Amino acid sequence: MKPRTLATLKAGKLPKGEVWPTAQVAGILAAKRTAELVPLCHPIPVSHVGLRATLDADRLVIEAEVRTTAPTGPELEALTAAAIAGLTVYDMCKVVERGIVIRNLYLVSKSGGKSGTWRRRGTP
Repeated sequence: MKPRTLATLKAGKLPKGEVWPTAQVAGILAAKRTAELVPLCHPIPVSHVGLRATLDADRLVIEAEVRTTAPTGPELEALTAAAIAGLTVYDMCKVVERGIVIRNLYLVSKSGGKSGTWRRRGTP
């Protein structure tokens, strides 16, 4: 996003209200409804959804962590949470800038399920 948009976001001066708390709620709700959004995705009990945002010089980085007690990993729930949180930020910031780009949605790591533990090496 442009520096003006980032500054407005940091200052909390957007007409729709507090951006990050709203994006967090949206991400949590999305994680819990992933099986309704992604065809053939198994519904799983979500026991924890955590979302973090970091502001860099020209971007907002969103990280999502999801835990479950199910025998399958919740990576789709985490990716969905991050994506919807990003879309919510876009929706609330579009009054300042419509050209915001959402990119680089990817899994960093997962554990559990049949495939066990997996960690990404490097940034895509």
